[in-house]
Amino acid sequence: MSTHAKRERLLLADLLEGAGPDAPTLCDGWLTRDLAAHVVVRERRADAAGGILIKPLAARLERVQAEFAAKPYEELIQLIRTGPPRFSPYALKQIDEAANAVEFYVHAEDVRRAQQDWTPRVLDPVFADSLWSRLERSARLLGRKSPVGLVLRRPDGRTAVARRGVPVVTVTGEPGELTMFAFGRQSQSDVTLDGDKEAITRLQGDASILGM
Repeated sequence: MSTHAKRERLLLADLLEGAGPDAPTLCDGWLTRDLAAHVVVRERRADAAGGILIKPLAARLERVQAEFAAKPYEELIQLIRTGPPRFSPYALKQIDEAANAVEFYVHAEDVRRAQQDWTPRVLDPVFADSLWSRLERSARLLGRKSPVGLVLRRPDGRTAVARRGVPVVTVTGEPGELTMFAFGRQSQSDVTLDGDKEAITRLQGDASILGM
């Protein structure tokens, strides 16, 4: 049975392949080859991937990622499609789904939305609910640096508080769009912002205030 992570993995591989190695992405400073290298290193080089979260390891991560980015682009795409090696924790379906469904969704959109003619994807309701569930659990972490109170709201009224405080900005959109917003892709997410105008300006002023 296919999982959300598996489907998003294959979509990401297809998008990267179709874009070619030197296309822009929403990841600051990364072309598609850099994004592909990041995905491969993250699940195949645990000795370096720790640098994503641990600052002292960042230099090693950057070095290893540059080595992978220099590999043939087709090889990187195939490694993404193939998935992690059998000895990797990511090879377990439950871990893959928990760790990669959102990761691959966001990165697939990083490729799609770097193009001028992008349009929001219509997600199937089960996947949309899965993204929302994960967003509810991680909202406080993602919004911890927000300079204002922040509430994420689905069109049906369900909400998740990302940051308590006043003034409050309420961001409304479908779960996929709220996910992109919460992961720092504010300018490339199809959402509406309601609240004090100055607070909205502060929230929109720096993409780095949201996300991991």
